[in-house]
Amino acid sequence: MSTLLYYIALPLIYLVSLLPFRLLYILSDVVFLVLYHLIGYRKKVVLTNLRNSFPDKSEAEIHTISIEFYHNFCDLMLETIKTLTISPSALRKHVLLEDDSVFRELHKKGQSAIIVMGHLGNWELGGARFAIEPFHKLYVIYHPLVDKNFERLIVQMRTRLGNGLYKMKETMRGMITNREQLTLTAFIADQTPSPKGAYWTTFLNQDTPVFTGTEKIARKFNYPVVYCSTTRVKRGLYAINSEVLVGNPQNTVDNEISELHTKRLEKDIFAQPASWLWSHRRWKHTRNIQNH
Repeated sequence: MSTLLYYIALPLIYLVSLLPFRLLYILSDVVFLVLYHLIGYRKKVVLTNLRNSFPDKSEAEIHTISIEFYHNFCDLMLETIKTLTISPSALRKHVLLEDDSVFRELHKKGQSAIIVMGHLGNWELGGARFAIEPFHKLYVIYHPLVDKNFERLIVQMRTRLGNGLYKMKETMRGMITNREQLTLTAFIADQTPSPKGAYWTTFLNQDTPVFTGTEKIARKFNYPVVYCSTTRVKRGLYAINSEVLVGNPQNTVDNEISELHTKRLEKDIFAQPASWLWSHRRWKHTRNIQNH
């Protein structure tokens, strides 16, 4: 049944990907009406996350952010489909690499690095945009899909311009294999880990577990840690910003890198709250005595 669904959906997906941005956003407005007003997709999750993250904001402010989030979320979904066919020239037009000095300097030194980022703005367009730059080869860590047909489609979408992928459980092996290459390995570090072994901190005013894999791998390879974000400038225009968080990970103490990248993402979310992925069940775990 899933194979039938895939082959029915595939022509529609490609048709959407071929739409000019102007028509893509008209379609996004229609999707918003369905998703927000008719289905009410994860409204309770979004509102709960927003209220807990911004306890000082009024209900009216929370409501405004939630509506803006759903508009952005619909844009994100359709823009991600657009990456199936988007041209390098269109990427340059819609995603600005504001300052490439971080990557230029690393490239000049022959230094591989780790990118840490969150579900902010449009990380899919950001990854595609980076693929057309003449610097490192970018490898993105991802969770494989259960459905093998859609898995192949996602892999094609993310690799068609030259990026590579690591399945999450194969990250270390892949990085060791590619150690002689000049690489960037991108960790999207705001997902929800198992409470066991996680680093617990305060993030968006809540007790939050954080993946420690980014930090552990950075310290093992001693690759500089670069924070990246693809933030929304306006509809249809994003900007990639980057900064070196840690130049020499082996000189850090336990949890220092995890704390740094979590707080740096938090700063961006506070600046542009509607651009983060509020529909994600980020706080489904609570700390227990074993996690202290």
